[in-house]
Amino acid sequence: MIRLAGTLVSARNIDALDRRLIIKLSRDASEVSKSDGTTALLLSPGATAPDHCTAVAVTGHQCVPSRIAPYFELPSDCEYVADGDIIRLEPSKNRFRVLFRKSSAHNNFLVTEQCDNFCLMCSQPPKKVDDRWVLEDLFQTVQLIEPDTKAIGFTGGEPTMWGERFIDLITLCRERLPGTSVHVLSNGRRFSDPTFSKAWASISHRDLMIGIPVYSDLSTVHDFVVQADGAFDETVRGILNLKERRQRVEIRVVLHKQTFARLPQLARFIARNLLFVDHVAFMGLEITGFTRANLEQLWIDPVEYQRELYDAVTTLDDFGVPTSIYNLQLCLLDRRLWRYAVRSISDWKRDYFPACGNCAVRSDCGGVFVSAVYRHSKHIKAILQSGRSQ
Repeated sequence: MIRLAGTLVSARNIDALDRRLIIKLSRDASEVSKSDGTTALLLSPGATAPDHCTAVAVTGHQCVPSRIAPYFELPSDCEYVADGDIIRLEPSKNRFRVLFRKSSAHNNFLVTEQCDNFCLMCSQPPKKVDDRWVLEDLFQTVQLIEPDTKAIGFTGGEPTMWGERFIDLITLCRERLPGTSVHVLSNGRRFSDPTFSKAWASISHRDLMIGIPVYSDLSTVHDFVVQADGAFDETVRGILNLKERRQRVEIRVVLHKQTFARLPQLARFIARNLLFVDHVAFMGLEITGFTRANLEQLWIDPVEYQRELYDAVTTLDDFGVPTSIYNLQLCLLDRRLWRYAVRSISDWKRDYFPACGNCAVRSDCGGVFVSAVYRHSKHIKAILQSGRSQ
């Protein structure tokens, strides 16, 4: 697990810095000198910061700060930060958060904690707060991301709660990062408004995908899972509006006790009514957020729903719908499903159990969420080279 936020070890000469700062890290002092305060020098071991730089040092580097420049020292377990990474500093609270890591394939940005769903298994429980500042910080962040970045994502809460302003952010991505793939997680309800879906399509991004959950072919089941009456109808209308405007849509299905039984029927519903979607992802449960509070309503060992999952996946595959399985360990999957499995768990919250140490397919398996310590399958075992489990 990688720690992305915490308390600064030390900070000097920051009396005037009482606001949040979005800072890009660089080892190039000349780049820092031209950055107008948006770039900080990441010091090498034993180096001294020039007076014109904001210096950011990591414990263990034994850096010598400038007597004049603001100086921030990150904890020793943040030694992974590197040239091109972006952090948010809150000097008044002595806090930091790593927002973007250039070397990571899992750069996803929280847009808001607000949401009009209240999903039983939400990993980021919604809050009724005015957090527009999070969105505004993202405008600064996108400006600092290297243009050669392959992919970024936006999540919530519900990002479309910010309406046109969120569309402005995705438009900035198109302009500032034209070669970067963008993935947005949304409950899809806002797109039931034809005006909003039209505005979304007008962004004209070359590589934009929106992931929308559909948890059942029955509206009652879907609405129960998301705890919002009428959500199923709005979500499906949103998908139809987006596809009418030739937007890329992914359907996401979280696998748990409330959804597994009707996976085959859901797959046939998609094949009959939403065959034009671009991808379907079946996703293992993350034991965090509301999931922990509702665990008894949600938990089912993945080995118990393999028949339903196999039926659903092969149905979609037969109809030509690109389909993947996320967040499930290979030792729990029907082997016929291995070719659909993706190493999807973000590196900063991925772990492996001791039993995985000598597994022959560990490099192909996505491991487990760190939160799996609260509940996990008893069937997780190493797979030996011979193909047997131990």
